[in-house]
Amino acid sequence: MIARIAGWLLLLAFVAALGFGYAVYSRRIAVPEQYDPFAPLDVRAARGPLTAYKLWRTTHDAQLCDAALAQSGFAYRPMADTTGAGGCELKDVVRVSQSEDVRFSAPFLATCPLAVGMAFFEHQYLQPAAIEVFGKRVARIEHVGSYACRNVNHQKDAALSQHASANAIDLTGFVLADGRRITLNDWNDAGSLDADFLRRVHDGACRSFDTTLGPDYNALHRTHFHVDMGPYRICR
Repeated sequence: MIARIAGWLLLLAFVAALGFGYAVYSRRIAVPEQYDPFAPLDVRAARGPLTAYKLWRTTHDAQLCDAALAQSGFAYRPMADTTGAGGCELKDVVRVSQSEDVRFSAPFLATCPLAVGMAFFEHQYLQPAAIEVFGKRVARIEHVGSYACRNVNHQKDAALSQHASANAIDLTGFVLADGRRITLNDWNDAGSLDADFLRRVHDGACRSFDTTLGPDYNALHRTHFHVDMGPYRICR
């Protein structure tokens, strides 16, 4: 008898939860945006308990991704779809030239998920880390490119790299507003502010992108953070 009552109570709770979820989704019930799983992702808004879910949902839904990128503060323009001789396909990519708050060492091609990930990373982790460690904002992000029609690690028999579809970018350094430059060469400078900052940036990248590979991964990544929005969740 008790088990039957408990079962009915669980069923009622489940039905009530579904009803509440639908009411929130249909906007019949208003909840604060940070607690609304259906609210669009704002890369500049303070993080809440559902932010990780919103980022995942946004980067897996083309319409939501386009909307988030449009509000990100990035200056960009859509590029025509192309297919390279090596089988590298550029589809639904944009050319990012700059951000309202930070400059890039060069414009870069990016899928919408990668561009949104970059904007989220900048606002949520990169700038806060710089302010906490140095008391200055990052003025410039240095990178060595996003698109390259090649296989993983340049190996002949490997699969195409995420770079082959502009779904990855390699970050090499950061310049603060006062001109101070921090590169990945400072990664192992134990106890230094630069190394502390880079460790925080790496941790933030792991929360912003699907894959983050840094100097501790292997020798090929000694001088840069590789970040991408590929199919695997890796933080190394």
